[in-house]
Amino acid sequence: MEADINKLESVKSASFNFVTETFSIEVDDEDKIDSIVATTRDIVNKYEPHVVVKEKIIDKEGKKVLVLMGLSCASCSTKIEDKVKGLKGVNNAYVDFANGKLVIEGNKRELDRITKEATEIIKKIEPDVDVVVEDNNDSKNTSKSSQENSHGISDNKKELIRLLVGAGFFGAAMISNFSFWTEFTLFFISYVLVGGEVVLKAFRNILRGQVFDENFLMTIATVGAFIVGEFAEGVAVMLFYQAGEFMQDLAVNRSRRSIAELMDIRPDYANLKVGEDTKKVSPEEVEIGDLIIVKPGEKVPLDGEVVEGSSMLDTSALTGESVPREVEAGNEVLGGFINKNGLLTVKVSKEFGESTVAKILDLVQNASSKKAPTENFITKFARYYTPVVVFGALALAIVPPLVIEGATFSEWIYRALVFLVISCPCALVVSIPLGFFGGIGGASKNGILVKGGNYLEALNSVETVVMDKTGTLTKGVFKVTKISTINDFSMDKLIKYAAYTESYSNHPIATSILKAYGDEIDKKEISNYNEISGHGIKATVKGKEVLAGNVKLMKKENIKYNEVDEAGTVVHIAIDRQYVGYILISDEIKEDSKNAIIGLKEVGVKQIVMLTGDNSRVANKVAQELGLDKVYAELLPQHKVEKVEMLEREKTKKCKLIFVGDGINDAPVLARADIGVAMGGLGSDAAIEAADVVIMTDEPSKIVSAIKIAKRTRKIVWQNIIFSLGVKGIFLILGALGYATMWEAVFADVGVTIIAVLNAMRVMNVKKL
Repeated sequence: MEADINKLESVKSASFNFVTETFSIEVDDEDKIDSIVATTRDIVNKYEPHVVVKEKIIDKEGKKVLVLMGLSCASCSTKIEDKVKGLKGVNNAYVDFANGKLVIEGNKRELDRITKEATEIIKKIEPDVDVVVEDNNDSKNTSKSSQENSHGISDNKKELIRLLVGAGFFGAAMISNFSFWTEFTLFFISYVLVGGEVVLKAFRNILRGQVFDENFLMTIATVGAFIVGEFAEGVAVMLFYQAGEFMQDLAVNRSRRSIAELMDIRPDYANLKVGEDTKKVSPEEVEIGDLIIVKPGEKVPLDGEVVEGSSMLDTSALTGESVPREVEAGNEVLGGFINKNGLLTVKVSKEFGESTVAKILDLVQNASSKKAPTENFITKFARYYTPVVVFGALALAIVPPLVIEGATFSEWIYRALVFLVISCPCALVVSIPLGFFGGIGGASKNGILVKGGNYLEALNSVETVVMDKTGTLTKGVFKVTKISTINDFSMDKLIKYAAYTESYSNHPIATSILKAYGDEIDKKEISNYNEISGHGIKATVKGKEVLAGNVKLMKKENIKYNEVDEAGTVVHIAIDRQYVGYILISDEIKEDSKNAIIGLKEVGVKQIVMLTGDNSRVANKVAQELGLDKVYAELLPQHKVEKVEMLEREKTKKCKLIFVGDGINDAPVLARADIGVAMGGLGSDAAIEAADVVIMTDEPSKIVSAIKIAKRTRKIVWQNIIFSLGVKGIFLILGALGYATMWEAVFADVGVTIIAVLNAMRVMNVKKL
């Protein structure tokens, strides 16, 4: 049966499990699933007529990205997100407002239907937004076009001309002494030119059941001004509102472009080597094992190994490091590096979808799916804030004239209209997502990948930092750090005999000794080689019996040796039964580790703990040298999890615990900590997958930079929240008391939004941290 099913068209693989009595069939054409299931049923019944066949189709989750060209309304983006999340078959959906994209994750077989229904929702909420399904093979171009076309140059010019013409009619009505009807006509023409679009949107939205938005608020306020005879003020408010919206859109698009440029690391093409010629192709077309040519000034398009040539590479786009890296044949290079001078031939090791640059882009661009608590709070706040203010304005218009003697409806209706103009929460809804996304983008430019706004915000509350030793605080490379001899025995002779003795071993200790020796080994000089497990090596070198090993070897062979009380691995050497000295091999502390510990203390971390599987003596020496608060040594991976859980219980409830590891051996601990940070993640798939934050270099001090970026982001976000709510609160009170006119109200709405957006852009500047 299995062989017959495997022969079916579009079947990638089919296998039978005797234990579960199930056939697993993987297909490469989803449209043929039904026919394959029917044919499989026939094949099974042919061999086993009495068997009852039941099918279960398991779909892999798919993803669609819709580019929303022209989306500038943050509150509308929230409505779109909520509606699309409610569609059948959708597992998750979120609007990346900073990039102008809607990302939908759901049932792969139903994605086309979901996309169609999502498009209808978008058009219903925002009719002027153009929806383009992003092509995975051209995501960069689609993204660029969305940013350029959302308010393209021609659209900007048309908008500006319309506003200027409307302002001309408004100016004519203001400076000339016309009759009432002439003046009214000029104001009305000006109002239609400037605000007709807003009024139409408001009516369309009301028909769709969307009442409380900025279009409705501005329409009620300005039409109300006309009704109470304040023609000039009604037009002026709409004119300034539209001018402010125009400036706001420019500021938002500028912010989007800045973020896009910050993450513009995606290579445009690859020079594929075909025989003796080269062909310019898309990076997606290149396969593993292909040879590509990287010319000076070009981006390395895919991960691979240099097979010919040497050059200096600018790695700053991925690592944030300004110092170029020298590469030659045999060295690994990653997509996104920039070739500075030489011509390189690179053998591709990963397809583009699996390359480091693709994973980084995907990680940063999808960071919007994990919103910070502040973002979620503001989104919920905006939903209730506007309706509350609208009903407050209604009460302000009706109640005072009924209860206050001498109060008129016209006066209190005007105050209520001012109240409405002020109430729009755009400044918060627009600037806060831009602030968090700018912080994530700025961090990535600094070689720090943060997987979501929630992790960026969590970095503000770090109380405890737990660090692995090997590969995090130390280099993770064994090195001969000391050679000690007795009785005037030459150090050169000792390292030579040790190297010859260790030359057949692949152990890291042996490798470090051979590296320290540095000369060629003539293996003809070695005989009677015997590796004693757990002890060391016994061999004859140039006719002399050499013992190289630990204390247990010396005791086993009854050699009198010197006790050594130093941190590291000690290799004792005896020649012809006489002890001649020892070699100390240890893992070097990174030059950056001391600065990292000092920096963490300076940013408010209360406790820094080291966990290691190394022996206590080595661990205590490292901890003492670096000034760590606690150290736990000789731990297995499961013990590290237990220690982290213990430290979790000890910390303050609202504070966070970071675990910093290499991302490969420490995956369980990375997952258990509040924030898992993978150190030295450059090119490591395991690190990028396991952690919440990935440090793309081997520098522990980048953890300090990450915390500083998080604190700066929060500072700017809260500046916007306090400034926006503060100004609006003051003007709401002034409006209710009759001291604020609609002119001031427009500033309290649009002016505050523009200032907040421009302030949010500052978060991307992370150079001076």
